[in-house]
Amino acid sequence: MKRMDQRKEYLNYVNTIYKAIVDKIDVGVHAIDRTGKTVIYNKKMMELEAMDEEDVMHKHLQDVFMFKEGQDSTLVKALKEGKETRNVKQTYYNNRGREITTINNTFPIIIDGEVQGAIEIAQDVTKLERLMKENRKINGSLRYTFDKIIGKSETIKQVIENAKRASRTSSNILIIGETGTGKELFAQSIHHASDRFSGPFISQNCAALPENLIESLLFGTKKGAFTGSIDQPGLFEQANGGTLLLDEINSLNLNLQAKLLRAIQERTIRRLGDTKDIPIDVRIIANMNENPVEAIKNNRLREDLYYRLGVVTLFLPPLRERKEDIPLLVQRFIEKFNDCFQMKVKGLAKEVMQTFQEYDWYGNVRELEHIIEASMNLMMDEEKLIRYEHLPFQYRSRMFIKKEKDLIDTKMTAIKKPIHYNKTLKEQLDVFEKAYIEQVLQDNDYNITKTAATLGLSRQSLQYRIKKLSINTKKGNSFMYDTPI
Repeated sequence: MKRMDQRKEYLNYVNTIYKAIVDKIDVGVHAIDRTGKTVIYNKKMMELEAMDEEDVMHKHLQDVFMFKEGQDSTLVKALKEGKETRNVKQTYYNNRGREITTINNTFPIIIDGEVQGAIEIAQDVTKLERLMKENRKINGSLRYTFDKIIGKSETIKQVIENAKRASRTSSNILIIGETGTGKELFAQSIHHASDRFSGPFISQNCAALPENLIESLLFGTKKGAFTGSIDQPGLFEQANGGTLLLDEINSLNLNLQAKLLRAIQERTIRRLGDTKDIPIDVRIIANMNENPVEAIKNNRLREDLYYRLGVVTLFLPPLRERKEDIPLLVQRFIEKFNDCFQMKVKGLAKEVMQTFQEYDWYGNVRELEHIIEASMNLMMDEEKLIRYEHLPFQYRSRMFIKKEKDLIDTKMTAIKKPIHYNKTLKEQLDVFEKAYIEQVLQDNDYNITKTAATLGLSRQSLQYRIKKLSINTKKGNSFMYDTPI
């Protein structure tokens, strides 16, 4: 009896470990026994099918899920026929009537020559099909035109002018710029200004989809190409007569880049599983957020594809290189969110605009827009100016990290001056600390709270050091002032 209890305890332990492992797998796993009841149902499968474990476990598969007329579950089919199937597309419904689409690999479980169950490994394509529908943009859904690109700097005006000139032809265009610089804004504006404006504009982020699905999405599929495949036009066919925007083109694998190059050269595409070439009339605009020379060097971009795509190449400047455009952009975003939030914000406080001009904006225009939106969420109805205390904490931290670094770099010479070699180390450190605090006080217009924030100190700690080091706390004939943050 004791040995049986130990064996039972060990089996429970093994089952617990086994369940923990299958729950970590990033594909859906569903297994049934020889009666058709579920015995394994992992977390990923629950996510794909929007079901709870208790809805499925130990229940007959056909009592839980519904299938279209004339179709059967691939799991049940594996159980009945004892045959494995691979890459089968299946559409069915969960117990709430929600449509689920998966691509399945299904295998019978054979023990001692008899089928004792079946297991299915599933990948979700429901999101893929939804994304394909969303990609079918028509002319009326375009949001951007050249008159909506904001900027008075010479750098952005030159890019706009070049983009307008390129709009007159059907040559391919490569747009290069950091994340958040407005690459899709330019792509849509070019399409809208071209002779193709009445045709479709299709946009696809190449990094947003699994590698094994992007090819069928781009080129389409032929019925019978693989089990469950149907005649499905790809994005090239959907964009015929219009523009196809391929974002993050350097994220495509090199084999797929070769097929893309062939489509561009031959002006034809071939659906997966088909033997017939289909002529296409598509202008391609490609985006990337890294230097193409580096991408080619690191085998992320084929050199021949780069030359085919970059007939016209537009380099979008980062916001830190056109800071004179910040006031215009700020005002535009304030107007936008005033409309959204029913507010009446007028602008930025002077110290906020100064901070914006000093910041490096690694997230570019998109980051600026997000800061304005976040700040306006923290304002009271009667407030009209965005002040420092409204800015999101994470952005304040980044801004002051940069400011503190700049202070160290630019003021080090001034701080080093009061060095006396007849002093002890502690005395010299006090001299250094005093000079540095005095400099930061001056740079912050003698505002104690802002000075403390710049130094990374509490107000109390700063006041202690001011008293200890006998630091002059006067600005001209006025005492140092303070405002809340």
